[in-house]
Amino acid sequence: MEPRIDASPSQAPEGRTFTSLSNRDFRTYFFGASAAMTADNIEHVISYWVLHQKFHSPALLAFAVVSHWAPFLVFAAYTGGLADRFDVRRLIQIGMLMFMAVSIGWGVMFLTDSTAQWKAMALLVIHGLAGVIWVPASQVLIHKIVGAEQLPSAVRLNATGRYLAFLLGPAVGGALLLLLGPVRGIFINALIYAPLFLWLIRAPYGPRSSTVPRPQGIRGFADIWRTMKVVKQNPVLLSMTVLVGASAFFIGNAYQAQMPGFAFDLGLGRPDYNYSVLLAADAAGGLAAGLILESRGLLPPRVRTAYALAMIWCCALAGFARSSSYAVAISLLFVAGFVELAFNSMAQSLVQLNAPAEIRGRVIGVFAMSANGMRTFSGLSVGLLGASIGIHNSLSYCAAALLSLYVAIFVTRYVTRPKRLAGPP
Repeated sequence: MEPRIDASPSQAPEGRTFTSLSNRDFRTYFFGASAAMTADNIEHVISYWVLHQKFHSPALLAFAVVSHWAPFLVFAAYTGGLADRFDVRRLIQIGMLMFMAVSIGWGVMFLTDSTAQWKAMALLVIHGLAGVIWVPASQVLIHKIVGAEQLPSAVRLNATGRYLAFLLGPAVGGALLLLLGPVRGIFINALIYAPLFLWLIRAPYGPRSSTVPRPQGIRGFADIWRTMKVVKQNPVLLSMTVLVGASAFFIGNAYQAQMPGFAFDLGLGRPDYNYSVLLAADAAGGLAAGLILESRGLLPPRVRTAYALAMIWCCALAGFARSSSYAVAISLLFVAGFVELAFNSMAQSLVQLNAPAEIRGRVIGVFAMSANGMRTFSGLSVGLLGASIGIHNSLSYCAAALLSLYVAIFVTRYVTRPKRLAGPP
């Protein structure tokens, strides 16, 4: 008989300011991971721009989104199990090597002027596989480094690093494009993954550092199904998994791959400049959220707050999609980035805090399957649908549908249900 796993929700600790940065190892990991995420975004900026210039294909850019996230849908629960079973440092290093290989592959293709759609699609798939190996292992590593008390701070700062990468990536990627060209730029980008890889060689967080017994094996879908039942039994895990899964399914980050099209449609100045500014506005909002919320200890993890912030995100993106004003578009993207960091980092913190220790990697894998894997379908909804009805219409319709779902869940859980449980006055 399998041992019983406690699925009862835990209370999140109150937020305090920048507590996780007092941990030297987390500081090192934070800067290394932020650099790797910046390299990821630099690669997107350079490769998406070259692909757009050569093929002018919204469908190919939609495939870029699908290939980036489909591996999470298929493999995230498995790689989460690997994070429970094997050395997370080595899993992350495998991911870094794959990222470097993809950047080098782009560089060789651009250098030899042999860019072809099938080659681009192959590199995009490898990039997605690298991500699904990295993400669950990195979340388990963060928990090992800081523990439960500093976890909300660490998760929010890690998310802030992701938005810092979104901000620096377009700026650095744009600068590399303008000053060095795509060939030398993408080769330089491959080197940015190296610091995290090198630190992990001797980082003291291998299997021997854990007091939690490791599972004796990975049993495929049986493990995934058992983990899903644990998630279902825990109201917090279930609510947060549904929250991020819905946002990923309807919108995800598919609108970012279509940002060259939005930049051309706004029609002011140089399209490449508009493209970088629009991406930077979204990233600046997330960066501001991380710094403001963390410095003041605001918005401790709460399920109700996460849903409210997600609804604001839907409204901001719907407004951006319908806007014909460059200034308004930038402002709404800033708001979208701000609230997206807030609700996504909140959801990640709540999941890590409520995941049973013995299957933390598996729970994080299921969460990643929902949060990232469901973005596969946003490539279809925003990207391929945009090829038929226009990217402005597709994004606004998807945002409206997601908002309707969130409102229904919020009203059912926090308005109708409490009144029904309270009974007649």
